[in-house]
Amino acid sequence: MSEVPTDLPEAATRRFAEGAFTSGLTVPDFAACLQMGLEPVGYVQGYCVMQWQWYGMGSPYGSFGMPYRGQQGGYSETWQCPHGFVSAEHRGWGQNYEQSWIEDAWSEGFTSAYDRMVEEAADVGAHGIVGLVDSSERLSDMGVLEFRVHGTAVRVKDGPPPPDGRPWTTYLAGQRLAKLVEAGYAPVTIAAAVASVRVWAYCITEYLTEGGSSMWGPQTAGAEIEQMAKAQMAVRRLAREHVRGQLDGDALHGASMSTTERELGQGDAEVQCILRGNRVRRFKPFDPMPVPQPTVRLS
Repeated sequence: MSEVPTDLPEAATRRFAEGAFTSGLTVPDFAACLQMGLEPVGYVQGYCVMQWQWYGMGSPYGSFGMPYRGQQGGYSETWQCPHGFVSAEHRGWGQNYEQSWIEDAWSEGFTSAYDRMVEEAADVGAHGIVGLVDSSERLSDMGVLEFRVHGTAVRVKDGPPPPDGRPWTTYLAGQRLAKLVEAGYAPVTIAAAVASVRVWAYCITEYLTEGGSSMWGPQTAGAEIEQMAKAQMAVRRLAREHVRGQLDGDALHGASMSTTERELGQGDAEVQCILRGNRVRRFKPFDPMPVPQPTVRLS
């Protein structure tokens, strides 16, 4: 193995002596972290692959045509056909309900991947993980879902180890993280949750979503599909409630929400919402950081 060149700057020589490291940060984020006293120690990641079959109920109706009531304490809302009995194929009931079993399965997969990433960071002596990225993806037609969580493990220069030995985590990095600390907040961990609502359409929803005409004539152009609107509002509200339960009195910073809808035909659908953000805690008053010094002068 060749020796470290002696004509390098002192900081570079010291870094070579300490060994190589990996980082998922951009150059500006890397520089901003160094300015805050955060030294990258390695790129860490966690994975989990779970069986993910369709958790259909088969029918939203229980015995004797009564609607499914959903899990006790969960969201459930029903609609009834205003036309009376028309035929056996006519949808006399409609229902929205929370699919808590899907939410629990998603949480288990995400948490497993996250914990593995945190364990990897703890093994290399990290104080925290910055620039965290998470994603989930179906693997072909195998009926499984892969969860991926990764970020850059950092060490606070001359800082004590985490009180419980577990590194803190944040989606933020670089200047955004610097501004958070400047405002007096410290990252605690990330917060993420999913909400899932199943829509079983009743006759009005079916007619409006299919764009056809019923035996009572064509539907009015621009009519609101109330059942779908209620599902969209409910899934967002549930996601906020799930994340709020993870904060334990702390604040949520930099929240982002994504919603997807899967059409199942005849007005039926599944609506899913993922909410994620940074759980932060105030530790000092607002304290502006010193203005960074330019490394290259243009004049």
